Amino acid sequence: MMEAHSSGLGRKRKREELNGEMKEAECFRKLPRRTLGLTEPAPFADELVAAKTLYVRVSMEEARRGTPEDRPVRVYADGIFDMFHSGHARALMQAKCLFPNTHLIVGVCSDDLTHKFKGFTVMNEDERYDAVSHCRYVDEVVRNAPWTLTPEFLSEHRIDFVAHDDIPYISAGSDDVYKHIKEAGMFAPTQRTEGISTSDIITRIVRDYDVYVRRNLQRGYTAKELNVSFINEKKYHLQEHVDKVKQKVRDVEEKSKEFVQKVEEKGIDLIQKWEEKSREFIGNFLQMFGPDGALKHMLKEGKGRMLQAISPRQSPSSSPVREERSPSPTFRLPFFTSSPFFSPPLPHHSGSHYTGKDEDD
Repeated sequence: MMEAHSSGLGRKRKREELNGEMKEAECFRKLPRRTLGLTEPAPFADELVAAKTLYVRVSMEEARRGTPEDRPVRVYADGIFDMFHSGHARALMQAKCLFPNTHLIVGVCSDDLTHKFKGFTVMNEDERYDAVSHCRYVDEVVRNAPWTLTPEFLSEHRIDFVAHDDIPYISAGSDDVYKHIKEAGMFAPTQRTEGISTSDIITRIVRDYDVYVRRNLQRGYTAKELNVSFINEKKYHLQEHVDKVKQKVRDVEEKSKEFVQKVEEKGIDLIQKWEEKSREFIGNFLQMFGPDGALKHMLKEGKGRMLQAISPRQSPSSSPVREERSPSPTFRLPFFTSSPFFSPPLPHHSGSHYTGKDEDD
């Protein structure tokens, strides 16, 4: 009944109504930062005291203008609400925000009617009743709601308007189960939430059946509880073991990639540092041993000093005349003194020769 269609799921959803009359942002004004949640679920209609005042239905114009606080506009929305999800909650929020003063009544069909006209449900009727009663927008829950709304039912629950999307709902041999409501001017359209529905969720589960069976086997459910044969149980366990091995291999690969990446980064750092040090070393080497290096200057300077040290000093051009030395005194031995027996030898003149005593005589 009130089930959303499936298309792409996204966080940002279309907020504006197709008829351009209302936006969801207009439903709630900005409020202080405080908790607005209710402390109790919505009551069930069959547990409430029946009203004794005369029921007079309000018109659409009166409802839009606003009604007295003690006479809210009573809006009814019905559905299956199986596996209650955000699409359901948003539809109920739209119904709640149709008018300034709204009392939202939600009808939930029983299992018998649902299985007869729509199909088997995942949640039973009690679970679905309880899920709807805990929605914050709901003021009252009608259990075992009818599939087709009758005038008696509308009068019994003092309903002013019925909220549903305006797409014709073909069911129970009718082209549109809400056709008579629309003709009576009691229909208030809402919009479906794209991307989420009960059928979509069930499709996901059926599509990935093996994944969810293995998931529940891991969580302690037995094969009997899951209606799984012995062979399939062993197959799922084997698949789970293989997946664990694959996951370990992936983890090792990831760690290996991280290790290789770190080694590459460190290698790049080392190469860069080596290049910097090598440039510094080459620069220092050239500065010391290059053509114009410090060593060459040191050698030149040392060579100059050595040449200066070993070369003789030049005599000055105007040096004074050296004085002749006085002859050294004759040194005579004591036994060479003059005596009658000794006379010093005569000097030898050229062209003459020495004659002895006999010649003189």
